[in-house]
Amino acid sequence: METISSPRSFVSTALPYVNAAPHLGFALELAIADVLARAQRLRGSDVRFVSGTDDHSLKNVLAAERGGTSTASFVRAHAARFRELASALEVSLDAFVATSEHPTHRQTVETVWHTLEARGQLYQRRYRGLYCTDCEQFYEPTELVGELCPEHEKRLEWIEEDNWFFRLGQYRETLTELLVSGRVEVVPESARSELLGFLQGELRDLCVSRDADRARGFGIAVPSDPSQVIYVWVDALLGYLSALGSERACYWAEACSRTHVLGRGIVRFHGVYWLALLLAIDEALPTRLCVHGYLTVEGKKISKSGNSLDPLPWIETWGAEAVRYYLLRHVRTTRDGDFDSTRFRQAYDSELANQLGNLVSRSLALVERHAAGEVPPEGALQADDRALLEQCEQLVPEVFDAIDRCELDRGLAAVFELVRQGNRYVDQSAPWTLFRNREHARLACVLHCLCQTLLTVAYALAPFLPSTAKAIASALDHPPGTAALRVGAKVTRIGPLFPRHPPQT
Repeated sequence: METISSPRSFVSTALPYVNAAPHLGFALELAIADVLARAQRLRGSDVRFVSGTDDHSLKNVLAAERGGTSTASFVRAHAARFRELASALEVSLDAFVATSEHPTHRQTVETVWHTLEARGQLYQRRYRGLYCTDCEQFYEPTELVGELCPEHEKRLEWIEEDNWFFRLGQYRETLTELLVSGRVEVVPESARSELLGFLQGELRDLCVSRDADRARGFGIAVPSDPSQVIYVWVDALLGYLSALGSERACYWAEACSRTHVLGRGIVRFHGVYWLALLLAIDEALPTRLCVHGYLTVEGKKISKSGNSLDPLPWIETWGAEAVRYYLLRHVRTTRDGDFDSTRFRQAYDSELANQLGNLVSRSLALVERHAAGEVPPEGALQADDRALLEQCEQLVPEVFDAIDRCELDRGLAAVFELVRQGNRYVDQSAPWTLFRNREHARLACVLHCLCQTLLTVAYALAPFLPSTAKAIASALDHPPGTAALRVGAKVTRIGPLFPRHPPQT
């Protein structure tokens, strides 16, 4: 796999519905996308990282009605919660597009509709079918599971109305070639196989409007037909372009890398419908779809209306870095995973506090105590020093390879293997004994190797745990994003990176 790096890069999350407060599943998606964006920046790419909310959904309208408030007020309040989550999770967004309020979004959608219409890509006809409001999607009877929606396990509504259609069927062969050739990369392979399997069947034209009365008039009207609103998924997917505004030509172009992070439940929308729409208007295609799995909580499926978990109280109690760490290391990036409170605490205590926190604390204290608080010179290396430094050299390319493959859990595991080896190195080299025995040259070499280990850990951790990485680098008197150790740099002890929490009662 080629390194995913270019002078300019685009990274996005999906734009979730705001019919309820954000749950932990979207926190996972934000964290994954943030790692990809930060890694690109660390390698010198000029990145635009986009998230937002999908506002023009019937789900949002119905939720507002149940709450006894206007749809606009309801959507605005819930979109603010999604912004709050991104901020609390220390996500480095460059743009946030709420589709009902973004200043250029409506114009972008209307312009694309006019282009599609002018190119003969749209037509009208009567439509009859089974509709899932939660999915905002029509289903064929053969796609149902026991007459229920395969995604939400609910009965569907029979809809008959006049709609506009996009000539999706004519793109079947082109879409297949894009996925088979890897021109549009889909990770993991199971998601690509799912898309190719879907394309093997008959690719029906896509219904791209809904009756305005059924949508309660909330949405972007079809420019030439005010009785219809534009299908919410067409509306939302174009949010990726409208979020860039005047910078669209810079960050959504063939010379850029363009990555979408999304859940596997919406892979068809991005891997078929979105690609076809872009082909129809002669826009650049995404270079990669990074598809993550579903997240359960204590073994139970997350849903906005039922079992859920608000990530904000967890972030407030344990810190953003701890939540990011669990989601990025203990959930396989492209597989289904589970958030378990007991395992979360074990990971915090054992891995963050005992392993990483302990290595940083003891190493800085040793340098302050035995090297006058300065990074000492390397000196004559022994076999165990070389082994540790070689592992430092190997870590960064291994971590970036894992990030490029959307295997973030593997990348973090590699970082913590170096942390484990660093703690082992301290125990085996016993700097305190070297000091007592006045083996000053050997002591200086050991402390130098520990400083290099800490700086390497900080560099490799920067996309995953940015505040922790910055704190470690700053303690070594190095700016964030620095990998080369400077002899003589002033070293400062810092408080616990991950303070102990009282036992649960």
